[in-house]
Amino acid sequence: MIVAILLLSVTGIWYWSGKSESKQDRYKIQVVDRGDIVQSISANGTLNPVELVNVGTQVSGTVSKIYVDFNDQIEEGQVLAELDPALFRAQLQQAEANVMNAQASLKLAENKMARNLALKEQGFISSDGLNMFEQQLDAARAQLALSKAQLARDRANFYYSVIKSPISGVVVARNVEIGQTVAAVFQTPVLFQIAKDLRQMQIDTSVAEADIGQLRLGQQANFTVDAFHEREFSGTVKQVRLNPSIQQNVVTYNVVVTVANEDGALLPGMTANVRFAVNQKDSVLRAPNAALRYKPSDADTDGAPTRQPSKSVLYRLEGGKPVPVNVKTGIADGAFTEITEGGIKEGDKLVVREAANKDKSGSNFKLRMF
Repeated sequence: MIVAILLLSVTGIWYWSGKSESKQDRYKIQVVDRGDIVQSISANGTLNPVELVNVGTQVSGTVSKIYVDFNDQIEEGQVLAELDPALFRAQLQQAEANVMNAQASLKLAENKMARNLALKEQGFISSDGLNMFEQQLDAARAQLALSKAQLARDRANFYYSVIKSPISGVVVARNVEIGQTVAAVFQTPVLFQIAKDLRQMQIDTSVAEADIGQLRLGQQANFTVDAFHEREFSGTVKQVRLNPSIQQNVVTYNVVVTVANEDGALLPGMTANVRFAVNQKDSVLRAPNAALRYKPSDADTDGAPTRQPSKSVLYRLEGGKPVPVNVKTGIADGAFTEITEGGIKEGDKLVVREAANKDKSGSNFKLRMF
């Protein structure tokens, strides 16, 4: 009798625990409320100086002197480096000597022309003989012009052996060492990179084609960098470049965001996580995004949902059962979606998911045999 009483007691407890379980406990719910929704577009980009100048050399040679280093503040026209001037000086001296030689040849030709012109007037030489001296005079003049052009070229090469800064700014990169040979044959080598003003920077971001239509010039953008997790920076959309980038059939556009960097916290090359705020609504009726994704796993609902065009279905908890409700949605952010139309009001309980670890009877009670 004692064993029978124990069995009946255990059976009763198991039965009534399953019955007494509220159907509401089977579902995780969230309440519809009012609040602000900010719709945004996310993108990643790289911080770069607005104006970055690559300083190279137009002549080949060996670097003999370097006057600046990384992070140095420089002025326009300041000497950055020098190439070994020995060869350039020798070529310049040779060009100067060629000019002097051409001047002497021209003077000789002019004297010959003057003497033969007097002889022509006296009838001692023919016109053909005078033409030969005229040709010699013209050739001497041309040779002098050629020598002067070569002198100007060699003087310019000698000038280019001293590398100067074209702008005022900060040395971002130095790609040369003393004794290094630079060859400016097919492509100008980059010796220095100079940022004009690091107080003004820009972010080059890639935005998907599905979102590019929501951006406009002058739009505000907020971003963060890994170096300052607790700080949020702001910028302005300066340019939406028309040249698309296509990689594996994915089309993106480069959006340039200008950023003020008065305190110098932002450095070139930092990765920026950018958010473009494209729409914002205050104090609107909103539902959690999880409720829009929920679909019942069984037939425990009051009626099958009748979907309507351009509307979504939410499941409101009524009497312990999820009841489908058609609604029209507006803008959304990462957590909430605006409800513009439908039979949903503030305070309604929406099902977002079903509770885990339920058996088919809906009971959590497990009978353990000892």
